[in-house]
Amino acid sequence: MRPGLYQFVNEVLFLPAGNDFYHPRITLNKTASFAELADDESRRRLYDDIYVDYFFRRHEEFWREQGLVKLPAVRYATDMLICGEDLGMVPASVPGVMHQLGILGLNIQRMPSNPATEFGHPADAPYLSVVTTGSHDMSTLRGWWEEDRVRTQRYFETTLGHWRQLAPYYCEPWVVREVLTQHLHSPAMWAIFPLQDFLGIDTQLRRPNPHDEQINVPSNPQHFWKYRLHLPLEELVEAVGFNEPVRALVAASARGPAY
Repeated sequence: MRPGLYQFVNEVLFLPAGNDFYHPRITLNKTASFAELADDESRRRLYDDIYVDYFFRRHEEFWREQGLVKLPAVRYATDMLICGEDLGMVPASVPGVMHQLGILGLNIQRMPSNPATEFGHPADAPYLSVVTTGSHDMSTLRGWWEEDRVRTQRYFETTLGHWRQLAPYYCEPWVVREVLTQHLHSPAMWAIFPLQDFLGIDTQLRRPNPHDEQINVPSNPQHFWKYRLHLPLEELVEAVGFNEPVRALVAASARGPAY
């Protein structure tokens, strides 16, 4: 009952800010309360516009100033390249501030920065960025493939280019290979992948159940980062049938050693 009560209490659109002022809650448009306004399109548009104005337009200059004050301390504290997780709610000033400070952006294909695009394409990533198939808080490529068959079919056709072909039910090794290859040939400075997605090209090494591959499940407070690699590193080092194809993929993309 407790989670249900928490969810019920959380079902508000605006939060009190004192003196009879209110501001919209985060992810207002994803609440059940907002969904109840399905028959009142004018009010939905009004609430959505208030939300965008409050979290983006109104504070745009504030976030830019704060970024230029706080981020240099991180940027110049090390000689390492820094990658910023510029995902989710990203003010319009963020890309410019990151570019000014030489901080790499993060490009995840299923979380494109352009809200009008369903799937990003690694070929469109700027040089000062990192392309990847997912993060620790997301399902792996194989897990994501099975979550929504309709979406997977659109991805298979529009992004992988298999027009009018039926997507395989499971994310087969050749599909994983195509996705990795697409990312490796990106103009982005770095292409970095979860090890689970690399293992997806080998039926002998990858886990039988792709849902056991996810490192963290943010919506489950009991998950506690339970993932552990199921293979000894010694076995992985000796897996010639896996290592050689991976080495060939990297070499073909010209992402081999630069020095």
